[in-house]
Formats: sequence, C-alpha cells, structure tokens
Amino acid sequence: MKNLLRTKSIADIVRDSESHPDGHSAGGMKRTLTVVDLTAFGIAAIIGAGIFSTIGAAAFNGGPGVVFLFIFTAIACGFSAYCYAEFASQIPVSGSAYTYAYASLGEFLAWIIGWDLLMEYAIGNIAVAISWSDYFTSLLAGYGIHFPLHFSMDYLTASRGHAAVLELLNQGVALTDVVAKGLSASQVEAYQAFEHAPRILGIPMIADLPALAVTVLVTWVVYIGIQESKRVSNLMVLLKLMVLVLVIGLGALYVKPENWHPFMPNGVGGVLKGVSGVFFAYIGFDAISTTAEECKNPQRDLPRAMIYSLVICTVLYILVALVLTGMVPYTKLGVGDPLAFVFGPEGAGVNWISGVIALSAVVALFTVLLVFQLGQPRIWMAMSRDGLLPPIFSAMHPKHKTPWFSTILTGFVVGIPCLFMNLTEVTDLTSIGTLAAFLLVSIGVLKLDPHRPKEPGKFRIPYVNAKWIFPAVTLVTLAIVHWSAPGAIDEFFASFGQGFEVYKHKIPLVAYLLGMVWLLVGTFRKNLSLVPVLGTATTGYLMTELGWVNWVRFGGWLVLGLVVYFFYGYANSNLGKAKKA
Repeated sequence: MKNLLRTKSIADIVRDSESHPDGHSAGGMKRTLTVVDLTAFGIAAIIGAGIFSTIGAAAFNGGPGVVFLFIFTAIACGFSAYCYAEFASQIPVSGSAYTYAYASLGEFLAWIIGWDLLMEYAIGNIAVAISWSDYFTSLLAGYGIHFPLHFSMDYLTASRGHAAVLELLNQGVALTDVVAKGLSASQVEAYQAFEHAPRILGIPMIADLPALAVTVLVTWVVYIGIQESKRVSNLMVLLKLMVLVLVIGLGALYVKPENWHPFMPNGVGGVLKGVSGVFFAYIGFDAISTTAEECKNPQRDLPRAMIYSLVICTVLYILVALVLTGMVPYTKLGVGDPLAFVFGPEGAGVNWISGVIALSAVVALFTVLLVFQLGQPRIWMAMSRDGLLPPIFSAMHPKHKTPWFSTILTGFVVGIPCLFMNLTEVTDLTSIGTLAAFLLVSIGVLKLDPHRPKEPGKFRIPYVNAKWIFPAVTLVTLAIVHWSAPGAIDEFFASFGQGFEVYKHKIPLVAYLLGMVWLLVGTFRKNLSLVPVLGTATTGYLMTELGWVNWVRFGGWLVLGLVVYFFYGYANSNLGKAKKA
C-alpha cells in the first residue's frame, strides 16, 4: 500500500519535463503564451456548448433561478481554481491535476486522476464535436443547403427517435400530428433519418460526418504547433465575445420582467438539475494548466489567467441566462439552440440575428474543441514521462515541438466515437470527471503545508483557519436546506426502507456525508486552510447530483484504468524502477 502512495518531488517533476527518462532531450516545447493568450484559451474552452446549447436545458429545469446555479458553480470552481493556481505556480509543467496529484497524493491517486482526465477530455471533445455538427448543419440550412440527416446525427439518437415516432404511428397518429402529441421536431428528424438512411445488409448507415470532419481539422491545427493554435484561438475568441455582447445588449431590449416570475419554479432541485451541463462548461481553466510548458512565465501568468477567465465567463453566463429567461418563458427553453430560439418567431422575431448566432456558435465550439484537443495529448505526455504509459506518448515532433503521437491518437479517440455517440450520453460523464479532478486537486492542496516559506513570484492561497468557519458554514447550509425543502431530510432517511432500487441513488450522497465528517474532524485536528476545504466540500457535493448511472459508468472506467495501471504502469513507472535500482 505504501508503494501506491509514493510521491514525486517537485524538483523531479520539473527535471523530467526537461528530458526523457532515458536522458535524451525532450525537444523542448515552444514558450510562446502570455497571460492574454492563456486567458483567451480559458474563455475559448468555457464559452462554448454551455452558453450556446446546454444553458437552455438548465433554464428549462431551473427557471430564471438558474443564475444561482451559475453563481454557485462559479464559487465552487473559484475555490478549485485557487487550488489549481497554487499548484500551477509551484509545478509549472504540463500534466494538470495528474501532475499535482503525483506531487501531493502519490502515484496511485495520480494515475486515477490522470486516467480520469483522459476520459474527461475525450468525452468532452466528443460532446463538443457533436454540438458543433448540430450548429454547422443548422447554419448550412439557413443558406438553403440541407445536409443529409442520416449523415449529421448519431445512430442512437436516430434509433430512439424512430422508435418514439413509430409507436405513435402504430396507434394511428399521422406523422404531421406527432409533435402535437408531445414529441419534438428533433425526434421527427431522427425518425426520417432512420427511414431514409442507406442500408447495408439491412443496417441503416447513420453517422455524424461533420463531427468527424471538425475533429480532423482541429487535430491538424494542434499538431502543427502552439503558435498556430494560439492565433486561431485569439481571433475566434474575440469574435464570439463581440457576438455575446450583441446578444446581451439587443436581448435586453426585449426582456419582459414578468417572465422572471416565479424565479425558481421548481425549487432548488430544479436549479441543480442543470449542474452537469454547467460544470461541463467550466472545464476551461483545467485545460489552461496543461499548457504550462508553453507559457513564457507560467508561475505568474497561469494563476492570473485561470481567475480572469473564470470571472469573465461567469459574468457572461449570468447575463445571458437573465436575458434568455426574460425574453421568453423558461418553459420554452428546452431546445438545443436557445440563443437563436429567443430571437426567432416565438421570441423577439429578430430573424437576422439567428444567422449571426449560428455562425458564432460554430466559431465558439471550434475554439472549445481546439483547447480540449490541446489538453489531452499533454496529459498523456506527462503520464508517459513518468513511465505510466509507453514512451511513444511523450515523443516530440522535431519541427513542430508538439507531442505528435499523442495528438494524432487524440484525433482518433475523439473522431471515431463522435460518429456514433449521443450528446446527452456524454455530457454528464464529462462533468463527473471534471469534478473528480477538481476534488482531488483541492484535497492535494490540503496536503501542502500552508505555513511553509513563500517563494518569490509564486502564487499562494491566503491561509484562513477553517477550524470554526467551516463548521459554521455547514450548519448554515443545513438550515437553508431544511428551510427551502422541509421534507428533504426526512425523505433521505425514508429512502433506505424502500429497497435498493430507491436508496442506491442516495449512495453517492451517503459517501459525501461521510467525507464531510472526515473533513470536519480534519479542520479541528489539523487547522486546515479554508479555501481548499470549501473546494473539497462544494465539488464533492456537486458530484452527488450527477446520478447513479453516471457513477456506475465512471466506476467502470476507473476499474479499467486500474487494470492498465497494475499490468503496466506500476511496474514501469520511474519511481518503481528507481526503487528496484
């Protein structure tokens, strides 16, 4: 067990980032990124599918009160961002939460979080590619170019839509009337795609080709270098910020305050239903940390860029949410393109802006995919340097100075599944992976000595003793829960007498409550620092909101990771080899 928790010193991490384990030069990545570039990368990753797509579903469930979800999520992310910032300043190398966990929590937990990050980035990229495809085909349709339905959606969506429509057709309902019977227009499109798709041996050929195409294009941009990626990102970020300012300013003229009443129609539970989509959007500052070896001054600029991008994007999310829910009733926002919808016939009727929004969404999602595709190869590279993955994963291109093999492999890992996967299926899984990374980074900071001497030029979280503040915050939170949902606590205990099918959904919450007890005891015994304590508490709670199915899927992925670690990583890690020597 002790060997599993072996840690790697910061000095060794920095040394290994400068050379391969065999002593040969790693080729050196180009240090070209400034704080402006890094902030732009953060905005590029955060302002994407969340603001152009999933914000609609979040508002549909939570009503105008969804702004509280953005505020709460931003606060939770802010605690984690401070923890990321301290680690990024102390360990200015690629690897993100994986590297930080290696230095603080040990090799085994570092592998867990590294394996988790691989899933997080891959699944996140797939979701963004699918969303980009939806907006791209809608943009083409606006110009009279209709992309074949069967080549612009995944098989799962098509088959489900086909089954739903077919059920009504078998009941004698005409195809033109199925929407009036409760089905959506997208389900009708899915039915048509399934019916008209070409078939081979009777199997309909359905695949999302635009999603594959954009993945190939982004992978090529990332492959040829960080300088090119930076230029593309900065230009596109400027464009989408201009569009969002236009949307907020123009939309404010059409806001009807009566649409904000009731503000929280479905209570706290309705607001929190959108947590997966919102946290999916906030992965951006995690992605920034993977570019540490390409920053001119990572100790100074990485922490600043993380905070800047988080603050800017949170303000934009809140303003957009208020405008959307003010322009139309929240009950109409359960659509895939909410920004375009509120300016359409059922909203303001400003039809010309729909094309602008569609174009900006295509641009915005491209930049998200770009930053995510930058991040994943650098995680693989860091794990390979430590011997946990084969050396080919950290091979550097002699000309472009990028991890060429990992970048190409990322293109395949994202491009092939996005042909067939469903957006709904992947978003929640990405969110639980993101939260797990945030959680372990916060716990990792708790392992650091907050009273150690401060090094000049490096960011440090201000120390505030959590001994009395955190228990007080906990009690206030419980009182608010009891006041806003009087029966929630009784319902929680009652669920344990209703069989496994009912109480299994409470298992993540039970685990969280046990963790909270451990955290409360720790604040008294060790005088823990307040910010990482709050980061641990908030991200841990948000994980409990993601549902039993996502936990099962997440657990399955981690089990697969353990198999890889014990069959390859444990024996081949640099620390393991050093001990044998």
